[in-house]
Amino acid sequence: MKFSENWLRELVNPGVDRAELCHRLTMAGLEVEGVEELGRGLDGVLVGEIVECEKHPNADKLRVCKVTIGAEVLQIVCGAPNARLGLKAPVATIGANLPNGIAIKQAALRGVESFGMLCSAKELGIDADASGLMELAADAPTGRALAEYLALPDASIELKMTPNRPDCLGLTGLAYDVAALFGAPLSLPAAAPAPVSGTATRDVRLEAGADCPRYLGRVIEGIDATAVSPLWLVERLRRAGLRPISLVVDITNYVMLELGQPMHAFDNDHLQGAVVVRRATAGETVTLLDGNPATLDPGFLVIADDARALAIAGVMGGFDSRVTTETRNIFFESAHFAPPVIMGRARKLGMHTDASHRFERGVDPALPRVAMERATALLTQIAGGTPGPITEAVLPEHLPQRPAVGLRRARLARVLGMQVPDAEVERILGALGMQVESTADGWKITPPSRRFDIEIEEDLIEEVVRVHGYDRVPTCAPSGQLKLGLPPESVVAASRLREHLVARGYHEAVCYSFVAREWLQRWSQDTGAVALANPLSAELAVMRTALLPGLVEALRHNLNRQQERVRLFESARVFHQGAEGPNETRRLAAVVCGRAQPESWTADKRAVDFFDIKADLESLLALSGKAGAVRFEPLDRPDFHPGRSAAVVVDGVSIGVVGALHPRLAKALDLDQDVYAFEVDFDALAAGRLPSAAELSKFPMVRRDIAVVLPDSTPWSTVQAVVRQAIGEALTGLVVFDQYVGAGLGSGTKSLAIGLILQDSYRTLTDQDADHFVNSAVAALERECGGRLRG
Repeated sequence: MKFSENWLRELVNPGVDRAELCHRLTMAGLEVEGVEELGRGLDGVLVGEIVECEKHPNADKLRVCKVTIGAEVLQIVCGAPNARLGLKAPVATIGANLPNGIAIKQAALRGVESFGMLCSAKELGIDADASGLMELAADAPTGRALAEYLALPDASIELKMTPNRPDCLGLTGLAYDVAALFGAPLSLPAAAPAPVSGTATRDVRLEAGADCPRYLGRVIEGIDATAVSPLWLVERLRRAGLRPISLVVDITNYVMLELGQPMHAFDNDHLQGAVVVRRATAGETVTLLDGNPATLDPGFLVIADDARALAIAGVMGGFDSRVTTETRNIFFESAHFAPPVIMGRARKLGMHTDASHRFERGVDPALPRVAMERATALLTQIAGGTPGPITEAVLPEHLPQRPAVGLRRARLARVLGMQVPDAEVERILGALGMQVESTADGWKITPPSRRFDIEIEEDLIEEVVRVHGYDRVPTCAPSGQLKLGLPPESVVAASRLREHLVARGYHEAVCYSFVAREWLQRWSQDTGAVALANPLSAELAVMRTALLPGLVEALRHNLNRQQERVRLFESARVFHQGAEGPNETRRLAAVVCGRAQPESWTADKRAVDFFDIKADLESLLALSGKAGAVRFEPLDRPDFHPGRSAAVVVDGVSIGVVGALHPRLAKALDLDQDVYAFEVDFDALAAGRLPSAAELSKFPMVRRDIAVVLPDSTPWSTVQAVVRQAIGEALTGLVVFDQYVGAGLGSGTKSLAIGLILQDSYRTLTDQDADHFVNSAVAALERECGGRLRG
């Protein structure tokens, strides 16, 4: 919302300077986004008239002009293309210093003396137009100071409006807030009905029900469409960021800025029969004012006559029924459209209009008649014409109602933590245009029809405090006893897990929770995916069911930018559709590729492999004390390599996967090197075990090494579990220090060299004890795994 400060001060003058006005507006929730000063530094700039205009004798693109400024005629050399005899334009006299930094001095241009400068609007800091001289009205008083003539200085103030305050998209609505903030009186434009001097009317039919519960139309005959918009109207539009177009259009825009009610004018001679408000038919087309055709569907509301659609309601008028300089009879419309039927319609057509911006947020249903009378009075005052009676079609049962809302004195004090005097509460709410009725415990408030945001008691409390001043609310510490929440010792903090991975050379990534369904299908992870009802795009259509698709995409993005060694991790939530709705699960995932060690003259140059990322995962499990309880079992998943991946099992429960991506998946993802990854359930990973103290054995350890021949398919996790079960508590350590496959062994077998660390807490183990434990382990391996001692 952009407006002229001078225009606002005509409606309500708060008696403070611009800085204070902007500060109070911002503190009241109407954030001032920008202030553009207009008309500073115009001392010495006057209204001039060109009385002679001849070609420069030594330059094709320059003219020598004689310009009168009242008591004096100046010779000025000018290169503007629109310099001509009789034109009135701003003249900067010698000694003036323009806002753009130009100091006006006597000069000679191509041998001809020049005693001033004819100016464009941009050179004066009034507008961005630099195409030629700023053309003033023919009745502009020659010799008058330009600043005085244009009501300068001024400022163009822009507010960043929140969607719940559409009432402030018109200056009268904003004026109510300013009046309440500063206790200043309002001076709103007269709302008296325009005199009706004609009889012409046009029927109106409402066929869209609640979509348009009120529509007003008026025929005005015999206007002069060639009449020029007066300077005051043009300047107010320009300072509000709107380009003047023609008188009729300028008036509708002016009323929209002043009252907040968008309007439209049709050429009445191009309408056939009654005006009808209805839904569009499928495939119906309308050529809009900008000349572009729009193909509609039943979701659009249109203004039509008995022959065709004329305009898209609440968005833009039609080209065929537009007002031109040939128009003599117009049909003004002013209506109330329900916000839901306008929301998103302009965006669907790839546009955004001032009308749709207001209607989709909500416009006061009582404004259409006020706006119609205001526009009629302005038009007949400037362009003449004979206005006919207003034709109104209304569906009262569908008009928005503003029921009374109760405000309790005790509740107001409790929420704000302070007492606001009753007189101040009544002043604030009354100044905002609300009807205030005192009750035993507070007030009964009826909001005005323009305030769609006042529905519950808290809305009224917000109105009181924002006008009274948020800065006046006392700061006080909460009372009561606070309970300290200590994290359980059995849970490893998320920050500790992240810091551990960072210490091992990983970088944390944050990927989108929304992904394309095709991504998940490529990973075979689309089962149970939660689809979004209103996705931003097809690439963000479903919630992720796993972290690895997004994380591998981030890795690929880095590889494509010459990052040869990539190590990324992410801790976030994934989503699955459950019987009672979406379920959220927290996961931790990591991906690696490239060298195992950073490049240096001493580092190993080998590429990362399965055991590197497995070691990283085991180090995380060690933080929670579960390193000894984890098992890695064979994995059969379409997204992981069948021979270089494993399921991660803790206490008999699978908590995730680790390994290399399947070659087919890597090829589909355009990855030309091996990528290793793991993804585990975060809660299972973070669930730690409390450490317990135990006395160290005073007796020596005994080590026995054995070599066992096993089937090649037997995993180490199985061997480890069998040996531990067979020996029991006396086994304090178990290591595999060699593996052999080759000559001397049968096909499909391998030899593992295993070290058994034995110790007792109560006595020294003898050789017989050690031999017994070794025999128990070998017997268990023969029985459970089909193994044998290597000869």
